[in-house]
Amino acid sequence: MEYFPAPLERLVEQFARLPGIGGKSAQRLAFYVLGLPEEEARAFADAIVDAKRSVTCCPVCRNFTAGGLCPICASPKRDGSMICVVADPRDVAAVERSREYNGRYHVLHGVISPMNHVGPDDLAIKPLLERVAEGGVAEVIMATNPDTEGEATAMYIARLLKPFDVRVTRLAYGIPVGGHLEFADDATLMRALEGRREM
Repeated sequence: MEYFPAPLERLVEQFARLPGIGGKSAQRLAFYVLGLPEEEARAFADAIVDAKRSVTCCPVCRNFTAGGLCPICASPKRDGSMICVVADPRDVAAVERSREYNGRYHVLHGVISPMNHVGPDDLAIKPLLERVAEGGVAEVIMATNPDTEGEATAMYIARLLKPFDVRVTRLAYGIPVGGHLEFADDATLMRALEGRREM
């Protein structure tokens, strides 16, 4: 039995399709949108349509851009000899927040996940290999998540990069800043010990 008019039910259903949004959250968002003045609701809808229409992938790194090269690829200040490989455009933002990396990126748009029917051909691996084959790249940093799919993707790409005589590195893992040793799992402690460095 429907409690709300059909257009409102459809709006709730659309919000519920978003990742991390359950039924109650979707309902709350739908009611919020209904409470907006018409011009704000129209601006919200226009922003969605405009983003969908105008945001594309950078032809070099596959990061999101509003046409042409992304700002990172277009910047002459970035070090083109380093490529940081990430799974998702959100990961670019995370690395940039550190303000420690000045190289370029390559976005795979996913990770190898047989359970989800995602194979190597579904990712932007071929454009990465083409970039490295062009020369000028000294290091490729694998910055995929430290989970099973991220590790498998990093290992697969590292194997493909072997013939190119390029240094392939992996982000270090370990105890998070502010964390406690007693709460760290065995795998994290093992990686922290392997990745230790001199002080």
